[in-house]
Amino acid sequence: MFVIPDRFSYTVAHSVEEAVELLHTLEDSKVLAGGQSLIPFMKLGYASPKSLVDINRIPNLDYLDDSGEWLKIGTLTRISRLCDSELIAKDYPLIHDAALQIADPLVRNLGTFGGNVCHADMGNDLPAVCLAMNAEMVASGPSGQRVLAAKDFFVDRFTTLLASDELHTEVRIPKNRRGCGGAYLKLERRVGDYAIIGVAAQLEVDGDGVCRSVGIGLTAASTKPIKASEAE
Repeated sequence: MFVIPDRFSYTVAHSVEEAVELLHTLEDSKVLAGGQSLIPFMKLGYASPKSLVDINRIPNLDYLDDSGEWLKIGTLTRISRLCDSELIAKDYPLIHDAALQIADPLVRNLGTFGGNVCHADMGNDLPAVCLAMNAEMVASGPSGQRVLAAKDFFVDRFTTLLASDELHTEVRIPKNRRGCGGAYLKLERRVGDYAIIGVAAQLEVDGDGVCRSVGIGLTAASTKPIKASEAE
């Protein structure tokens, strides 16, 4: 089935402030990052925004930084960068596991971390990772910046706490300490499919091998990504 999308305006933002202003003033606007979820939705008629705000030309939103207490991932960081990063593979195996299982190389080359989490599809992989790792989401809006806990961020299918005029700019994940590790396991019909079910698990053990903390996030287990608090 092929559906021709409705007419829409297209505007390129060159700064976070400009993007926020456009989202605030343009009617029924959506952010265009990698486009790997939004464009297919528009082609199939599932989404019909009147305006697209392209954020790909905003500088300094594609980064991996673990120099402080957090691993900070810019919203425009491509999934392929997570797959190729020695830092992610060595110190954050849960993120690396999940990134390698997202769709196919074409999608991973364009798809972004921010887009994957903000789309809030029950079948997306990175929201479960964020829940397991107790991540935080950074958003910029007309009133300034605010930080949202991942456990509160996902409201329902395709719905997050982001306001219509807010731009997601960063994911913050607590920096892995000695004894921390994780993995992502995904059941799918064939490689590249959405998950039938996916589980992200993050553990911290002490020097005696005793588990001190655990985080579990589930993909495709409900209408939204969920944190398995009782199992934790």
